[in-house]
Amino acid sequence: QVQLVESGGGLVQAGGSLRLSCVTSGRTGSSVVMGWFRQAPGKEREFVAAIIWSGTNTDYADAVEGRFTISRDIAKNTVYLQMNSLKPEDTAVYYCASRRFFGISTYPADYPYWGQGTQVTVSS
Repeated sequence: QVQLVESGGGLVQAGGSLRLSCVTSGRTGSSVVMGWFRQAPGKEREFVAAIIWSGTNTDYADAVEGRFTISRDIAKNTVYLQMNSLKPEDTAVYYCASRRFFGISTYPADYPYWGQGTQVTVSS
């Protein structure tokens, strides 16, 4: 059973930064994809960013491209989401997710493993 534990959320002013972390207890390797998704109140869960564990490929949603950076620390079994220039519209619960094989997907239904989520609130 894969367990994902997120941390690092909080309250920040617009223009500020936060770094989210996700520790995985599952297998890691070139076939594993780690993704970040977010869900704002009343909205569907949406793709934010993803990385292949080998680090050879990343993908970002248009809304965060250039502001957010996804990375991983192999030794710590941890994936990070560095969020800069935060905007009020980035406010949401952020979830870490993982899948094996078939590469990066932007669809939540393609990820079988999920963390509990961490709240990010950006004030204006």
